[in-house]
Amino acid sequence: MDITVHRPGELTAADRVAWTALQSKAHLNGSPELANPFLSPEFTLAVGHWRRGVRIAVVREAGEPAAFFPFQRSITGVGRAIGLGVSDCQGLVHRPGFTWDARELLRACGLAMYEFDHLAGGQGPFEAGASGSFASPVMDIDQGYEAYLRQLKAKSPKFTRTTLAKERRLGRDHGSVRYVHDERDPAVLRTLMEWKSAQYRRTGRSDRFSQPWISQLVRQLFHTRSDQFAGLLSVLYVDEVPVAAHFGLRSERVFAQWFPAYDPAFAKYSPGLILHLRMAEAAAADGIAYLDLGRGQKQYKDSLKTRELTVSEGWVALRHPAAISHRARRAPVRALRNTVLSRPEFFEPADRLLKQLGKIRSRKKE
Repeated sequence: MDITVHRPGELTAADRVAWTALQSKAHLNGSPELANPFLSPEFTLAVGHWRRGVRIAVVREAGEPAAFFPFQRSITGVGRAIGLGVSDCQGLVHRPGFTWDARELLRACGLAMYEFDHLAGGQGPFEAGASGSFASPVMDIDQGYEAYLRQLKAKSPKFTRTTLAKERRLGRDHGSVRYVHDERDPAVLRTLMEWKSAQYRRTGRSDRFSQPWISQLVRQLFHTRSDQFAGLLSVLYVDEVPVAAHFGLRSERVFAQWFPAYDPAFAKYSPGLILHLRMAEAAAADGIAYLDLGRGQKQYKDSLKTRELTVSEGWVALRHPAAISHRARRAPVRALRNTVLSRPEFFEPADRLLKQLGKIRSRKKE
């Protein structure tokens, strides 16, 4: 393989076009996962603006780009998937039929190892190092919203009927309901981030927006727009007041869920579910094939999904002290977390404890 490694600012315009072209053809070539916006050059370049060590390996065959591999590299040579911790789809974007040797790629990139937690399907050389695979639910809308809704009604008639009824009741109780698929007001983005931070604290989770680089990344992606990629802020209004919102990323054919939240004062109306149905309707009209709801078992995802993709976590590594040390630190933490998440008898008490801690912290701040 002819492999060159570049800093984000060194990637040529021609290479960016070639990268996007590979994604555009992914659906036609039977690899729709590669069309995910988290694998787009725009996402990598945005992360590179706020995080050190971002690199892109370009693999050429006969002088033409055949694959693009974005990653983050530490000074010790530990490589991580681009945006690890906030990226919901990771891996190498490549042309149909492309094969690679994972360790040869690592050596060319100066990496002792490569760690991932949302590896896209079809990444065989990396999947060999996976320690676990997980479901990533999706909402298929390639046949149109009405077809999706019919499928949803057949699968979950009570859920569908109840959600649509709640939307009508919300309008009767509080005023006209209005949906904006691509809201451009930054003030509403700030409202969403405040809701999400409060939700993290309320449930005892770590507040992602307390990390400046994540907040800055989201704001930058909010202003990033092209025919092939955009950050979309979708908002449900009632009497011109936002009650639910979502910020996610869109490629030509995939809409990736990222940060959904709602005003708890309207919780009884399930505004988040109403928002997701409106998002599906608008995305279908825009030619989106599916909404990727992301890895993780949540009741609302199970209710909305039509099928599941599979993503993996783990690492591929060379025989190197940095790789051995990193795995020794990370493996026990990952194993414990996954055991808790997969076992109801562990997850439910842990979830209750986190929520109780969240309430205590909220009271202290008050």
